[in-house]
Amino acid sequence: MSSATSLPIIFVEEGALAAANLSAAHRAWADANGFTGQRGRLLALPDPQGGLAGHLFGTGPVADRPPLVAAQAGAVIGPGQFHFQGASGDPTLAALGFRLGAYRFDRYRAGKPAPVLDLPAGADADEVDRLVSGAALARDLINTPANDLGPDALDQTIRSFAADRGMECRAIVGDDLLAAGFPMIHAVGRASAQAPRLLDLTWGNPDDPKVTLVGKGVTFDTGGLDIKPASGMLLMKKDMGGAANVLGLAHAIVSAKLRLRLRVLIPVVENAISGTSFRPSDVLTSRKGLTVEIGNTDAEGRLILADALALADEESPALLLDMATLTGAARVALGPELPPLYSTDDELARALMAAGTASDDPLWQMPLWSPYDAMMSSKVADVNNAGTGGFAGSVTAALFLRRFVDNAAAWVHLDIFGWAPEARLARSQGGTDQGIRAVYGVLKQRYPAA
Repeated sequence: MSSATSLPIIFVEEGALAAANLSAAHRAWADANGFTGQRGRLLALPDPQGGLAGHLFGTGPVADRPPLVAAQAGAVIGPGQFHFQGASGDPTLAALGFRLGAYRFDRYRAGKPAPVLDLPAGADADEVDRLVSGAALARDLINTPANDLGPDALDQTIRSFAADRGMECRAIVGDDLLAAGFPMIHAVGRASAQAPRLLDLTWGNPDDPKVTLVGKGVTFDTGGLDIKPASGMLLMKKDMGGAANVLGLAHAIVSAKLRLRLRVLIPVVENAISGTSFRPSDVLTSRKGLTVEIGNTDAEGRLILADALALADEESPALLLDMATLTGAARVALGPELPPLYSTDDELARALMAAGTASDDPLWQMPLWSPYDAMMSSKVADVNNAGTGGFAGSVTAALFLRRFVDNAAAWVHLDIFGWAPEARLARSQGGTDQGIRAVYGVLKQRYPAA
């Protein structure tokens, strides 16, 4: 329902300007500006007094129109109140796209107010709100620098998140990790002035199918004693992107009241450098009992995930899914926009890719190629945490994690980037959500609300 003060955003398919039913003056204006419905182009329409009468928005050819094409309007339009007019497509996806495109991170500087959208007729307002809120939560957390989001602050954020949604929350902090059986989380985080910890959130009916999400929560990664170069640290505030995206996904699940028993495990550490840092060639004993030789202290994310995955696997969930900003090799293989997906269930992997395509949240299945397990062999321990030879780094990281999953009916690992180097469809430049809509779409199909 559009308000009396909102201005129209008129959707125009490529070459279909005549169908927009414009006034003669506006049609002449569009022609004079060469507007034909080019995808992503926004053209302001003047009123007779020289003010703003609305906008034309080009959606491009119907055949290759992205589901969230309206995001391109939300990203560039100025402040104001707007409503859709014309062939905007599926109303829920159109509203979702526009609002995702309108996201701004203004914590540290004043910005322009975001545009306000009157929900189009037929749109699912609750679905739009939960997916936008989940994405914004992930983006805000990733964009926040480590001086304001170290382990203590992320811990408090997660506790507040749980309390606001009626989730039970338990935290194991500092040396208590050793007593509770999480030696690798402790080893990675013990060098920091802020203690390592594991956050354990639960929600839902215990009798419903168990779905467990694990998110890598490295609030900053120096690389440890195998220290990164300065250029390699510039984006390391985003190394908790797995945790951020898992929280965004959990928000959507709880908001939709899906019929599942949800558990969220987030190991939270800072991979810092001090006299207590873990070292290359150290041998750590994992929660599962496997011994791990440290080939590289900068391959720390898989260590904390391994302990958390082992805990999750102990209760044999129907689905165990982890998200992590794990390897640069994933970006070499597939670039920043397309996260690799690894799974022990090919049917589930195909469903996730299909759901991602439908919601402009792409994923791409990569192989769990067992022969590459040999790249992580160790002469002194069960496994090395860093593959040799520099080949297939994303695959070997996934294979490392697979060693800690035995009982889950299905396991999925998403090696996300969590960052948009430049603005793209439905994602502003900076910290970004990846995998939330794809995974939520499959869970909604499999475990619909009552």
